[in-house]
Amino acid sequence: MGLRSWMLGLALLLASSPIQAAEETAAEAKPEAPAKSALEKFAEQDYMLGDWGGLRTDLSKHGVDFEFFYIASNPHNVQGGIETGSAYEGAALMLLDLDSQKLVGYEGGHFHAAGVSLHGQDHFSDIHIGDFNKVNLIDFPNAWRLWELWYEQKFCGDLLSLKFGQMAVDQDFLQAEFYNSLASINLLNQTFFYPTLAFNVYSFSALIPGFPGPLHALASSPYGAPGVRLKVSPTERIYAQFGAYDGYPNQDNGAQFELNKAQGTLLYFETGYRFNQQKEDTGLPGNIKLGAFYHTGDFQDSKTAMEALAGVAPVTFHPNTYGAYLLLDQTLWFEKDREDPAHQGLVGFFRLAGAPPDRNLTDFGIDGGLVYKGLIPTRDWDSVALAASYLRMSGDIREGQEAVNAVAPGAFPKLADYEAVIELTYKAQMTAWWTIQSSVQRPLHPGGRVFQDNRDAWAFILASTLRL
Repeated sequence: MGLRSWMLGLALLLASSPIQAAEETAAEAKPEAPAKSALEKFAEQDYMLGDWGGLRTDLSKHGVDFEFFYIASNPHNVQGGIETGSAYEGAALMLLDLDSQKLVGYEGGHFHAAGVSLHGQDHFSDIHIGDFNKVNLIDFPNAWRLWELWYEQKFCGDLLSLKFGQMAVDQDFLQAEFYNSLASINLLNQTFFYPTLAFNVYSFSALIPGFPGPLHALASSPYGAPGVRLKVSPTERIYAQFGAYDGYPNQDNGAQFELNKAQGTLLYFETGYRFNQQKEDTGLPGNIKLGAFYHTGDFQDSKTAMEALAGVAPVTFHPNTYGAYLLLDQTLWFEKDREDPAHQGLVGFFRLAGAPPDRNLTDFGIDGGLVYKGLIPTRDWDSVALAASYLRMSGDIREGQEAVNAVAPGAFPKLADYEAVIELTYKAQMTAWWTIQSSVQRPLHPGGRVFQDNRDAWAFILASTLRL
């Protein structure tokens, strides 16, 4: 090193020393942050009811975890649909999880029980809008229900997992992981939680009052059904899983089980690839999932089911129904980094689903959207979401309507085509355990003009969640 460079380096070192010393002195002299008030501590605790004097933490250390949620919702049909109006709908969720390793020293075991109380005015969409998608996430018949009751055992680490008991399909299959979960609900229309096309396994006659036919349904939240799910994960990135469920979950309280051949069996298969989700990964995390479902029950032919309503022809049946789907959900941008506890940034999701038109209400569905967390400065935990869905009605239903019109002109002034919805929502994290959420939705062609021509609607929902 030349003398000139050496002297320049020494000068910079001497010049920086007082600054560094001053910074250290200032840091030492910096006053301590004032103690948090009781109100601040109350707002920042994980649960509204606190830690139960330390009991909750102690139970968790020993493998016993409780969760209590309350969802309050006030949906309004502002314009269009069947009739304008509003309602109150509430749901209390109770969950229990037991970890076998912490509880009894047995590795890989997990027991889960969940119940839900649905109350308020039910059937809001059926009364006010007439949409198949349902604008409100908790718009179900009032009841105290057993939701899930299952045991899962893992073998060889996470290589193999076997789960059996009363289960909801949506907790394992066709699940978007980055934008919608029980702990972080960002969209309120039911189709964005679980796509409406998957409900094709409902017997077509279930939508027609007094119409005879076999009973089938989807075991989706808050309905569970006896079933078993086997999952294989050869690597941390790749998995494949298979599930078999009773073809008709109990519609009353969820605690009465009746297995018979007439109800059939619902089968699900899914394989997926997780990318950039390991600790060493630096890219943006995401998922790609490809799956299919198959129901072994008898299903009405879509065309003759419509014709039978007018006595044009007897209804015929198909021995099964089936469908397939593709799901992508991807983190598009991190506002800070992967270690940000609020996970601020932009997430996107996209889904495609299809089913044969001759035995299903709908034959093609597509939905997608964007969710941004922390859009407003200082509001790191708030989220804003925009999503849209298009659901095409079966072409065979239209043919049946045309056949009815030939016998009874004007019975169906407009033929079945599609149902769509656009939703914009903002969720504000008021405290660590309390959120307030507003949702504006635009249902288009609600009901798809299958039974009647409902007007396009405007819906507004104000909802709040409490983590108790």
